[in-house]
Amino acid sequence: MTSETYPLGLRLAGRLVVVVGGGPVALRRVRGLLDAGARVRLVAPGLVAGLDELVRTGAVEHRARAYAPGDLDGAWLAHTATGDPEADTAVAADAEAARVFCVTAGDARLATAWVPAVARTPVVSGGEHGEVTVAVTAGRDPRRAQRVRDAVAAALESGDLPLRRVRPREHAPDGDPRVGRVALVGGGPGDPGLVTTRGRRLLAQADVVVVDRLAPRALLDDLADDVEVVDVGKTSGNHPVPQERISALLVEHALAGRDVVRLKGGDPYVFGRGGEELEACRAHGIEVEVVPGVTSAVSVPAAVGIPVTHRGVARGFTVLTGHDDVGQVPAGPDHTLVLLMGVTRLAATAAALVSAGRAPSTPAAVVEDGYGPRQRVTVGTLADIAGRAATAGVRAPAVTVVGDVVTLSPAWAAHSGRDVAVSRS
Repeated sequence: MTSETYPLGLRLAGRLVVVVGGGPVALRRVRGLLDAGARVRLVAPGLVAGLDELVRTGAVEHRARAYAPGDLDGAWLAHTATGDPEADTAVAADAEAARVFCVTAGDARLATAWVPAVARTPVVSGGEHGEVTVAVTAGRDPRRAQRVRDAVAAALESGDLPLRRVRPREHAPDGDPRVGRVALVGGGPGDPGLVTTRGRRLLAQADVVVVDRLAPRALLDDLADDVEVVDVGKTSGNHPVPQERISALLVEHALAGRDVVRLKGGDPYVFGRGGEELEACRAHGIEVEVVPGVTSAVSVPAAVGIPVTHRGVARGFTVLTGHDDVGQVPAGPDHTLVLLMGVTRLAATAAALVSAGRAPSTPAAVVEDGYGPRQRVTVGTLADIAGRAATAGVRAPAVTVVGDVVTLSPAWAAHSGRDVAVSRS
């Protein structure tokens, strides 16, 4: 199958392009040409407001009359969009005689060049800022080209298409190797669909991914084979890669010119040690981006129908690790306590809360593996939640919620044998 067009890009910086016509189509084309650095000669007796402003500021040369022979002198490219078939035909004929490619907006049959539907996605790699440009043509059906362009642009934005650099990186202007970047990406509670679009796009550009145990590891399946994955996962009492070494790994890879994603569960700054990693990188002059994630402190309870706040039930909440002093948390019934990493000390924590003023009858829930394949919730009160969790064989990862908001969940309704309360205003 043959095609009548040969796609290519034009480097127009400093080169003359003649645009004939002063309407909205001409305005769009002139703006795009100026963005490409072209010198623009505009030929039209009247101009729409945007073009008039570009002429006033001196951004384009303007010949305020109808097209005439000689207007294409010195041009590398012509674009006619007058709305007058006779004028467009004259421009196209003169361009053909002068061996100048010509885009004709009104009649594609006269054209020797076409403007594709374009999407540009910014990328940063090895400290260099650039972009991936996608240009789509669909014969003489520009609307089809625009729809395909939009679909490809959305896939690039989401990270579903590869954005990694393939060619070796150039050196910096001073001759030194370019330094890579580090992105601290919050992966959310574990479901790969809950990571941000920005996070997915940075993963698609990464050379190295340093991943936690609770990060959405299904995202790793989409990485190219040559992406280095460094597993630094920790479990309770077992930290095979100390935090200092994790920070050092980020620095080492970035200084070697690689783009690094530190993929974490939840949010980088909610008990994620993200602040320490950021400080370590910045101390070595490494650019760092922090991409927030959905923290398990609010998302995991929500997965089983427990809101951490609810009008008339709880006006605020506190998030602690299971190793912190829970006695400092407000003991009122309208304050929710969320405990992360607290399964092994659940009995001691419940006793401490009762000693600090919480009623033994305060509802409590332990949610295991939120959004994961073994998601399960165990409910009870401070008086018996530890025993219930032990009987059920609850294991990490799990989030514990203490407070009256637990009674809003379907699990509490099943536990108490009544309908779920939906409002306590």
